[in-house]
Amino acid sequence: MRFSEEIKAYALSLGFDACGICPAGDTGEEEHYVQWLSEKCHAGMDYLERHIEKRLNPVLLVEGAQSIISVALNYYPHRKLPSHVPQFAYYAYGKDYHDVMKNKLEVLFRFIRLRYPEVRGRYFVDSAPVLERFWAERAGLGFIGKNTLLIIPKKGSYFFLGELIIDKKLDYDEPLELSCGNCRRCLDACPTGALEKPYWLNAGKCISYQTIENKGEIDPTLIPCLQNNVYGCDICQQVCPWNRFAVPHRTPEFFPSDEFLSLNQDNLEEMDEETFRRIFRGSAVKRAKFQGLKRNIQALRRLAQK
Repeated sequence: MRFSEEIKAYALSLGFDACGICPAGDTGEEEHYVQWLSEKCHAGMDYLERHIEKRLNPVLLVEGAQSIISVALNYYPHRKLPSHVPQFAYYAYGKDYHDVMKNKLEVLFRFIRLRYPEVRGRYFVDSAPVLERFWAERAGLGFIGKNTLLIIPKKGSYFFLGELIIDKKLDYDEPLELSCGNCRRCLDACPTGALEKPYWLNAGKCISYQTIENKGEIDPTLIPCLQNNVYGCDICQQVCPWNRFAVPHRTPEFFPSDEFLSLNQDNLEEMDEETFRRIFRGSAVKRAKFQGLKRNIQALRRLAQK
């Protein structure tokens, strides 16, 4: 068995649902990315303006980089919040994916270095300027949909992505020749029009941005479009035909607690900071902080009162 195949087999044994490998190099995405920034589609996420050269070419991020190993980990939940209560994006149901993914990638890197101790590299999970969906597509994991998310054929898009970039040549996978075709369900379903055109997301209009990354007040013109989303939004995924293939994940850390699944408008409104810290300890929901979550809850209350 070629070593590349051994890497992919070991990645699957660690619980990853997909793994592919491609050569490192310049993405060729500079014009598209710079235009996206120039039109302020990154909203208040100023960090996306930093280290652009490294973001577009991981060889500048990892010295001597030759190969990018891309992995995907399913997070589609077994149990969901009732549809009538404020909704949290599925990815935030369990423990913070950054920690879970990094632990698995560390073990994968150790596996490689047991065979080739001289190999150098780094692994990333939203922790550095890496165009993760681009590299996952290049490594043959799936294709980027019109909603800008990576879609894995016969599996869907409910996946966390991570990368291991190393300074060793490997055997490489080919990108898939697939696309969304004429489908535009995600564009038509987005209540805020954040998907302004295929493959183009204006983050400032996105419910996920407004309820998570936004540190100020929610845009008042978008509050009527929040529907029942209190943290993040899965609408563009829920309407995607590929997600009819989604199956529940196999990662214990992502199982939601009974207390989380019992959340509703009333106990969210009554929640104090101590309760917030207890329920969301080790959760990605910490990203919005207590004050951010309370802001979102109050916005839903105002919406319900109209």
